[in-house]
Formats: sequence, structure tokens, C-alpha cells
Amino acid sequence: MTSQAHGATALTRLHRLGYTLPPQNPGKEKYAPCQWGGAGFHVSGQLPYVDGKLPAQGILGRDVGMEQAEELARLAALNALAVAASAVGDLERLRVVQMMVFVASTPEFGEQWKVADAASALLLDVLGDNGQHARTAIGVAGLPSNSPVEIQMVCTTVPADG
Repeated sequence: MTSQAHGATALTRLHRLGYTLPPQNPGKEKYAPCQWGGAGFHVSGQLPYVDGKLPAQGILGRDVGMEQAEELARLAALNALAVAASAVGDLERLRVVQMMVFVASTPEFGEQWKVADAASALLLDVLGDNGQHARTAIGVAGLPSNSPVEIQMVCTTVPADG
């Protein structure tokens, strides 16, 4: 499922899904949005911010429903893609190697994988084969800013011709 097979660029496919890459505003954080090491780079954990605000806060299974959590996962993945694309120049040069999805959830909630599936599907829809990745979905008691979802990625580059 390469971009050539779809006849469209990754950015075009992203737009067709109704998303745009958010602008990157390097802040004065005590950490880097991404860090190169070895053959690839690590994208710091990304929350599902939209225009600097979280669309929802709370714990899945108590404050946030599954459908909303899936959209939040897509937004967090979108923010991670924006950081990664900024690091390599564009989406066409990007390959996602691993994704870690953290889901703030109640102790009895056991479907973190479903939340992660929404983010995985976005990566595959946008990047094709370059979006195929190893994945971990983890339930946690809480996340920064009371976000329901946080996503971290390990990425690498691919040659410009695929």
C-alpha cells in the first residue's frame, strides 16, 4: 500500500481524511520534540492538542467514551506525524517503526488496543507501507494535562523514491 499505488501523496491522503498537519512551534521545553539516534529518531510523547487545547480530558471508562478516545488517538498520532515530518522534511520520507500508545483508563478497562487501533489505522491510511509499525498499548492511571491519550513514536527515513 505505497503512495505510488494510491496515486496520491501522503499529505493528499491525510487531507482526504479531513486532517491537516498542525504547525510546529518549537518552544522552550526542557526536552526536544524529537531526537535522532542511530538509524532513526524518537518523537517525544504527543497529546491530542488541537490549536493548543485538549478537546477532552479525563479517564477512559469514566469520563471519556471509546469513540471520543479513538479520535483523540488519531489527533495525538497526527501531532506525532507533524513532529516527524518536520524532522525529515515531509511525510513521503517518513517511516514509522514503532508506536507506543498510552491510554488513561480505569483499572478494569481492558481495551486500550482499540484506542491504539484508531491511531494505527491513520498511520496506514496516510503512509501506506511506511506506516506499518510495531506497537504497544498501555493503560495508565493518568497522563499530562489530564489527557486521555498520549502517543510516542520511533521513526526513520526512507529514500525519496520509496
